[in-house]
Amino acid sequence: MKNIVILFSGNGTNLEAIADKVSQEKGINIALALTNNPNAYGIERAKKFGIKTEVLEHSKFKSREDYDKALVDAIKPYNPDIIVLAGFMRILTPVFVNAFDLIINIHPSLLPLFKGTKAIERSFSSGMKVGGVTVHKVTNELDSGEILAQECFNSDGLSWDEFNAKIKEIEHRIYPKTVLKLIKD
Repeated sequence: MKNIVILFSGNGTNLEAIADKVSQEKGINIALALTNNPNAYGIERAKKFGIKTEVLEHSKFKSREDYDKALVDAIKPYNPDIIVLAGFMRILTPVFVNAFDLIINIHPSLLPLFKGTKAIERSFSSGMKVGGVTVHKVTNELDSGEILAQECFNSDGLSWDEFNAKIKEIEHRIYPKTVLKLIKD
């Protein structure tokens, strides 16, 4: 059995998209969905799929490193083959990044453009004629790991709502596909 651990902080739409695809596969299990936000709606989405959920609030720790150590300790028993960041709004330290072989993230821009927070907003207001989504490996440098998948779209003339909807549509399609490809290889 191949084990996936998903980390999230909010609504959990990418968690749901991945869970929907994984539920159709044999020999692959989402062993844990963990959030740093006790009010994250993603908890309900995970429960809908029968995924074990845990809450580990970062605000209860003195430092990022202390939190990341507790995160490692919470995840290790699940023996993950891959850790999937699905809207996990934390910058991870080497304490976490160096503890696992494969951690991936999805970013709502065409990396290396618009690294960090508010990427959708910055991409939309940049004046560029394209927007896009990137799936990448997580390294100790923010949004700089190997690009695993990337898709762009013509954003010329799109409203904010149309732009944001297109980002979500691409995320929900390419992230599950990338996760399955990696875990099956």
